[in-house]
Amino acid sequence: MSPPPLQTLDEPNLEALVELMFLAAFADGEFSPEEKIHFARSVESLTDRRIPQSTMDTLLQTVVEQLHKEGRAARLASLKERLASPQARKVAFFLVAQVVVADGIVRSSERELLLDVAAALELDQAEAAEIVRKLAAS
Repeated sequence: MSPPPLQTLDEPNLEALVELMFLAAFADGEFSPEEKIHFARSVESLTDRRIPQSTMDTLLQTVVEQLHKEGRAARLASLKERLASPQARKVAFFLVAQVVVADGIVRSSERELLLDVAAALELDQAEAAEIVRKLAAS
């Protein structure tokens, strides 16, 4: 199972995707140096290096600051506005689900994040659950 195409997304949408993927990686409240390296490589691969490393570093620093200042609900609301199209939102959810199931274990904090993301992006809950189920099975 692969994500919908990313080529049609502009840089602001890609940055929103990166933020959402980071929120998924940070769902348990930890983001070790090793996780950061793996995350950066994954994002570079997924975005075909369309986001320069300097932009990525600044983006992640800003995301952490905003997350601590505003909270996850506010960040998800912001992402909903930036990911305006249904296709961009579906891509975003797919990528978040990939991050969550990557280690083969979906923790309760990650499950809660997936539910929050699906609701914030106004995705059909049954469709979101099916995406997660298929990814977890593969």
